[in-house]
Amino acid sequence: MKILFIGDIVGVSGQEAIKKYLTQLKQEHKPQVTIANGENIADGHGITETLYKWLMSSGVDAITLGNHAFDNRNIYEFISDAKCLVRPVNMPEGTPGKGVHYVRVNDKELAIINVIGNVFMKPSLDAFNYLKPLIESVKKRTNHIFIDFHGETTSEKQAMGFLFDGQISALVGTHTHVQTNDGRVLPQGTAYISDVGMTGALNSVIGFRKEDSIRRFISQLPTRLEQEISNEAVISAVVIDINSSTGLAKSIKTIYQQIR
Repeated sequence: MKILFIGDIVGVSGQEAIKKYLTQLKQEHKPQVTIANGENIADGHGITETLYKWLMSSGVDAITLGNHAFDNRNIYEFISDAKCLVRPVNMPEGTPGKGVHYVRVNDKELAIINVIGNVFMKPSLDAFNYLKPLIESVKKRTNHIFIDFHGETTSEKQAMGFLFDGQISALVGTHTHVQTNDGRVLPQGTAYISDVGMTGALNSVIGFRKEDSIRRFISQLPTRLEQEISNEAVISAVVIDINSSTGLAKSIKTIYQQIR
């Protein structure tokens, strides 16, 4: 089973990168499942129903989210009916939407789980203790398990990767928007990378206007970050090949493609 995962899509530039390059990417790597993180796709803040439907019609099979999942209030109007939208599973009880989604690939199922980290993030249920019984439950249904770990620190992501090494197919990091150089298959067979990176404006600060970020750091005052809109974009992704029998990873390959 081959999975294509696209890192955080940020605003209009990220959308344009998907329009220009997703078809080519799928033709080149021939994934059976395509997943994208869409928590920043709406002007850099959340997701809308229109953009959810557009991504799905563009060839994405499931969309994961993160700490900005509910930034755009429009999500409350459609999340309950959005079968392929996966918000962080460890959000408080009563949060609308779901944190686990299953995709059928021939005679197999892939479980897609979205989880949010606890370090330097808004309060959520403890990711480590929440996932342990959840993974045990999911494994009764399938041994093909993909986790999008949306977290701030590499240490938390690495610890999570080693904790579940050999129990899941892949754990990929999102949220920091900068692709890391540590993609590999861990000793027990789980594909891992600390952060896949973002899909958005190339000459930006994590997809947002440089001026806004510079002003925030110099002034130390609250500054709303506005999306950077540019024809120069980057698409960051990984391709993961999973053994169809064991559910363990055979390889992980990073993609960092500049688009003009």
